[in-house]
Amino acid sequence: MGNKLYEKVTETAGFLKERFEGEVPNIAIILGSGLGDVAKALEPIGFIYYRDIPNFPLPTVLGHEGKLWWGKKNGKSFVVLQGRLHFYEGYSMEKITFPVRALAFWGVKLLIITASVGGIADDLEPGDLVLIKDHMNFMGDNPLRGINDPSLGERFPDMTQVYDEGLRSILREKFNLKEGVYVAVCGPSYETPAEIRAFKILGADIVGMSVVPEATVAKQMGLKVLGIAGVANKAAGLGRSGITHEEVLKNMSLCREKLTKVLSFCLEGGMDF
Repeated sequence: MGNKLYEKVTETAGFLKERFEGEVPNIAIILGSGLGDVAKALEPIGFIYYRDIPNFPLPTVLGHEGKLWWGKKNGKSFVVLQGRLHFYEGYSMEKITFPVRALAFWGVKLLIITASVGGIADDLEPGDLVLIKDHMNFMGDNPLRGINDPSLGERFPDMTQVYDEGLRSILREKFNLKEGVYVAVCGPSYETPAEIRAFKILGADIVGMSVVPEATVAKQMGLKVLGIAGVANKAAGLGRSGITHEEVLKNMSLCREKLTKVLSFCLEGGMDF
């Protein structure tokens, strides 16, 4: 990291401000695998392709289209990233968290990160929504590693409460949502049953291949963060059969309607932040 990253982030944020005529979104949402259709369900005004945004990396995974949608609810602007970058795609941590930095420089105050996950906790079934209350990083890297640029945030950010407790409590009560600890792995191979047993002993409830880098950078840059995971399958060794990406995408359809209701509530002013 360093001045070059700062210059690129500044350029991207400046482009977005100009493209949207000075409009600053209050909330940004990152959509996970199998959740792309939620973007349209939130009734946005329009979109711009990632490829037309300076310095934006392009997703390469099925189900991640690469569109930035924008819209308004009750007079407040929002953006939705339909297309996530993953560490396993070969991108650096700096690249996959670049959109978060650009959103922060644009003026976003709340980042809602969604994801598809494997369920580790016994009471989780495909189709459940889970609020992320904490995380563990088993990805083997950290997006803040390297030369520090103070203009991008603190060198040693406090991670005691990454996922805002006040906002979580509102959604918990409103939608009767479960909560859990997310463990992030590098991927792209799914976890082994032995790994899942170990993660369960360590206190993990759900497992996935994203979220943590984005949440870490968002926290460093002073954003409020919410994490909402959709359970796509029982984690390895806990279900009746093996796991496929096609199954994940199919099962996430069980979560889309629930997630749309939660996100609509957030965008329509259901939370004060």
